[in-house]
Amino acid sequence: MIKKKSVEEVLEIAKVEEVVQDFVQLKRRGANLIGLCPFHGEKTPSFNVSPSKGIYKCFGCGKAGDSVNFVMEHENLTFPEAVRYLAKKYGVTLEETELSQEARAEQQYLDSLYIVNQYALDFYQDQLFNTDIGKSVGLNYFRERGFREEAIRKFGLGFAPDKPDAFALKATHIGHNPDLLKKVGLMSQYGRDFFRNRVMFPIHNLSGKVIGFGGRILVKDVKAPKYINTPETEIYTKSKVLYGAYFAKRAIRQEDECILVEGYTDVISLHQAGLENVVASSGTSLTAGQIQLIRRNTENIKILYDGDMAGIKAALRGMGMVLEQGLNVRIVVLPEGEDPDSYLKQVGVEAFKTYITQEAKDLVMFQAGMLQEEASGDPIRKANLIKEIVDSIAKIPDPIKRSLYIRECARIMDVEEQLLVNEANKLVAQHFRKQQQEKERDQLRQFEAEQEAIPVQPARPVLKPKEDALSSGDSFQEKDIVRIIVAGGASLFDPEEKLTVAQYLISNIEDVLDEFDNKLYLRIVRDTRERLLSGQVADTSYFINHSDRDIRETAIGMVASPYEYSENWEKRWEIFLTTQKMPDENFVRDSTQALKRFKLRKFDKKIRQNAEKIKTLFEQKSDDYLLYLKLDQKLKAVRNQLAEELGTVVL
Repeated sequence: MIKKKSVEEVLEIAKVEEVVQDFVQLKRRGANLIGLCPFHGEKTPSFNVSPSKGIYKCFGCGKAGDSVNFVMEHENLTFPEAVRYLAKKYGVTLEETELSQEARAEQQYLDSLYIVNQYALDFYQDQLFNTDIGKSVGLNYFRERGFREEAIRKFGLGFAPDKPDAFALKATHIGHNPDLLKKVGLMSQYGRDFFRNRVMFPIHNLSGKVIGFGGRILVKDVKAPKYINTPETEIYTKSKVLYGAYFAKRAIRQEDECILVEGYTDVISLHQAGLENVVASSGTSLTAGQIQLIRRNTENIKILYDGDMAGIKAALRGMGMVLEQGLNVRIVVLPEGEDPDSYLKQVGVEAFKTYITQEAKDLVMFQAGMLQEEASGDPIRKANLIKEIVDSIAKIPDPIKRSLYIRECARIMDVEEQLLVNEANKLVAQHFRKQQQEKERDQLRQFEAEQEAIPVQPARPVLKPKEDALSSGDSFQEKDIVRIIVAGGASLFDPEEKLTVAQYLISNIEDVLDEFDNKLYLRIVRDTRERLLSGQVADTSYFINHSDRDIRETAIGMVASPYEYSENWEKRWEIFLTTQKMPDENFVRDSTQALKRFKLRKFDKKIRQNAEKIKTLFEQKSDDYLLYLKLDQKLKAVRNQLAEELGTVVL
């Protein structure tokens, strides 16, 4: 177990904005940063990062936390694994105590998958650089492709010898578990090497860890696939990986464009030529996961195709998913018989850059022009192709873009614009209904799965859902009290008495704690009270890093906001706050007002309860009801005084 002191050191040094920017393109908006959420597909940014508070919050899916939580969620790591990841990134030495046997086994399993893949990379690189056959066959192949040693080592390229079990024998000899080697696809069930006589291309995740391999055969005219890949595992999901993304992510954000190619060698050639914002789909059609991976870093894709028109047409049929995500797609068709790697070598770096800039065509316009040529002189074929084009346009979520595309396509295809508008509107409505139906089906499947997952006799207690912030009764006022404690409880209410806002609030509501309607808020208040009594500080950092997940998530939700006070009021228009301090510094006034509103609600509640008591005693003809009448007068006097101070009308 990692010691608390080490965890705090990691949290202190691992700035949330730096950690998130390794995976998400962020743009400045006032004091905060915004971007597309990496945890759910979205087209409008709702993912907020607050450097001052050290937290992130998605106002779309609700995911929130600090730098450690982000790494846990994004990389599917446990808390200790995420802390170790950040400790390694920032050079922090961790102090640890003994782990439980179960926790150690779980941690070691995933670590082992990465370790055996890293060992394989080292083995294949050693074979490439330090064996005669590796140098004469593998290294010679890479050099013939024009790869410099710097690029070969950077991408971890290697060579698998043409022996049945060279890797398996060495790996097991030094202690690697054969079951793990089989799990990651490096060894067959019969103990043979999966990769033999192939040059090796390691596949990295966004953190730079090796998660799989691709191997290219070097022998011609054999009945074997040109490329083979390791299978999917807990750490490798092909549909969510783009080759070269780890090396390209910063350049993609800087250039605000992603160049998409087909193969490993295309990526490496362009990368070493200075075009580092390049990734490969590795010969497969783009998946939703890969598209989202690109969209987190840029909305602009430039796809490079070779001159095979049949292949281009097939690829264009799968572009609807890209358009649905709102990405701006441009197509570059290379000269016939050329791929990015070969054409770059033929014309040189500068001419290649000029070509892909000048020849880049908008996807929809490219498709329209290509289909127009096909349908020349054939009205029936032309009508079908127009429908095909309009179907692509209808998938574009931005109505302004759709309108512009329709106008341009009407010009190119020589048809009335209104006809295309009507057809597009029908398809947009169809797409919307289909999405709604799919959403409803997904929700139904999820509900059914959750119902099936509930055991008749659960082996462990079933966790109750968190209390809804606005569930019933006085929760709204309770929430406001808790919000002030979380966001500004450590601020001084009375500097002379050194009384904090949290101390002021807790001392004034202690007598009504048992009357809290929201149990989660009650837990937070009682937790704060215990912490204050022990002489410790209950500041924002304490709550957003709380060990209780419910408290932690509630605290983050309270301090994170999609809105902020614009600095333009002062800088541009010279309009200043005169009646109060800035919102983030106004906790003293907030606490007094919130406390009065809270007490007003509680007194209203007591008055209602007292009225019921009076009614009961009166019906019972008990003289005690006179005492409760006097209490009613006193309660209403206090209630009315509070209402007057708040400027509230009591009905």
